[in-house]
Amino acid sequence: MALQMRPNCEYCDKDLPPNATDARICSYECTFCADCVDSKLGNVCPNCGGGFAPRPIRPAKEWRPGVCTAKQPPSDKRVHLKYSLDDVAAHSKRLRDIRPEER
Repeated sequence: MALQMRPNCEYCDKDLPPNATDARICSYECTFCADCVDSKLGNVCPNCGGGFAPRPIRPAKEWRPGVCTAKQPPSDKRVHLKYSLDDVAAHSKRLRDIRPEER
């Protein structure tokens, strides 16, 4: 099953197309831009508390049959935080000094 490749940062709503090198995801595919992960979230997913990794780039060209953005398109459903910015800040502050592998 392919990643959803969500189209935006859940925090600032920045567009993150499939080839965005600044897209970050957690293990649940929550998607944020690198700037928000670094400057606002402290590498703490506001939804699950996990850490982030760079989102892989989905090839636009069909190098293998059926495997490309044209055959397995990214999601067009924009996702936004369901928590207030104050709640997100408190959550991040509580967990940011704990390494992701120890949360």
